[in-house]
Amino acid sequence: MKTHDFYYELPPELIAQTPLEKRDASRLLTLDKDTGAWGHRRFHDLPSLLRAGDCLIMNDSRVLPARLLGSRVRADGTLGGACEVLLLIDRGDNVWECLVRPGKKLRTGAKVSFGEAGELTAEVVGEVEGGNRLARFAYEGIFLEVLERLGRMPLPPYIKAELQDRERYQTVYSRVSGSAAAPTAGLHFTKELLEEVQAMGVSIGYVTLHVGLGTFRPVSAENITDHKMHAEHYYMPRATAELINRTKARRGRVIAVGTTSCRTIESVAQREGRFRESAGWTDIFIYPGYEFRGIDGLITNFHLPESTLLMLVSALAGRERVLAAYQEAVRERYRFFSFGDAMFIGDLK
Repeated sequence: MKTHDFYYELPPELIAQTPLEKRDASRLLTLDKDTGAWGHRRFHDLPSLLRAGDCLIMNDSRVLPARLLGSRVRADGTLGGACEVLLLIDRGDNVWECLVRPGKKLRTGAKVSFGEAGELTAEVVGEVEGGNRLARFAYEGIFLEVLERLGRMPLPPYIKAELQDRERYQTVYSRVSGSAAAPTAGLHFTKELLEEVQAMGVSIGYVTLHVGLGTFRPVSAENITDHKMHAEHYYMPRATAELINRTKARRGRVIAVGTTSCRTIESVAQREGRFRESAGWTDIFIYPGYEFRGIDGLITNFHLPESTLLMLVSALAGRERVLAAYQEAVRERYRFFSFGDAMFIGDLK
């Protein structure tokens, strides 16, 4: 199967640059994974697509304001040229794996200062495969509080507009900091919509998968099976595992909110053989031909052409059906990608 098999034409003006005023006012394209039939709703219509006994599994990871703008520190202690550091993975002992610019100036031994009077400093202590850097940070107080003051949201490269309210790039149920990008399918939920869903007998469970920037990395391999997936850290609590087991036992549907929740559920199913508390790193790559062991449905945004996320969605509903639905979304002028509209994929009978 070729990467180009997952290409579609997208007019640039359909890439959403800002979130809607109301989260649940987004449009919702429904796709029956068995028949390919589609329909048009609003996200606040979601309860009409759910049934008592279903469960929604959501990723509660919170995006770090991980983009730091600073200055290089010269050998004499004075400040030099501007630089940018993007936090990717916490390696422990105040060391983070980072993406840096300019890379040629930030080799091992280089020092960087952020904020006034060196409120936060970092030293590059190593390099890893692929060009990322390992940087050790020094600061006073609590690191996450320092980040909240100095950091900026690491918006995807296709979003050029400045984000006015950083909470709009967080889900209303986010609580575990660690992601470099938002689990965007969850951005459409409001607290009121979650309460409405639960009141109708739909259970909600949470997993944590810290989203890495690899989610935006293009597939360069001609054959998709030659693509190397990035690894991301996940955690499925015992309560969520038991909820999935109960839902399946009573023939309810397990509906993943976002591809990150889907990848967590399927990773646990593959590794454990059943659902139980689990944590680790996953580089699961889901594409057509994959047999789903955990999820029955998926709520997701619209994804980039030739991306691994589009391949995952195609594995659930079929490549031809998904691409036909995307063509319909383009015709109907849906908004695409992180701040765009959503899809509900599942059994709609």
